[in-house]
Amino acid sequence: MGELEPKLDPQRPIAVNSGAAVGLSHPHATRARSISNQQLVDALKFTARGDQAAFRRVYAATSVKLFGVIFRILGRRDVAEDVLQDVYIRVWQRAGEFNPANASPITWLVTIARNRALDEARRTTTRPLDDCPNLFHGSNDGTLLADHEQNEEHHRLLACLERLGPDMKEVVVLAYHYGMTREEIARRTNRPVATVQAWLRQGLAQVKDGLGQ
Repeated sequence: MGELEPKLDPQRPIAVNSGAAVGLSHPHATRARSISNQQLVDALKFTARGDQAAFRRVYAATSVKLFGVIFRILGRRDVAEDVLQDVYIRVWQRAGEFNPANASPITWLVTIARNRALDEARRTTTRPLDDCPNLFHGSNDGTLLADHEQNEEHHRLLACLERLGPDMKEVVVLAYHYGMTREEIARRTNRPVATVQAWLRQGLAQVKDGLGQ
């Protein structure tokens, strides 16, 4: 699990709004803290009220898991660390939107992380796709997601893929499940590289939208 831990600079606090910044413990100094689902719900509730200590509890309990989600999509530690910072800015700003009646807290947080990582993947589509890790593999890092929540997330992802249509789904799976480059996919599917690139961009956008519902 250690290789998927973020190496955030503890001297670089997250600026959570125009007037304050929250310094967060370095994940190597403070391992992921196991807290109950209800404790995480409560921490998000207090975060929505501007409680910085509650926000730090959310970070300590979830940052390793969210970093793993982001890293598996982007495949670069430095980019994943920057995206993780942005994710927690969004968590601070949007904690009031969390509704435990709609999703578990970790599912809500993973959705934010995955969507932000997919945004970054779409923005950097000039990067060779074989630099990207496996987008569709589950996590075995032993963090807060319970097995049934992992299965729920997996089923949601599969449902999003099914809505892409057979050609676009094939291109997305070849890229992010099998790690093929655009050129390899173009040869395999007998499609122009430009078409493959467009389908990847559109497919990622649709997957993001689907996971965000």
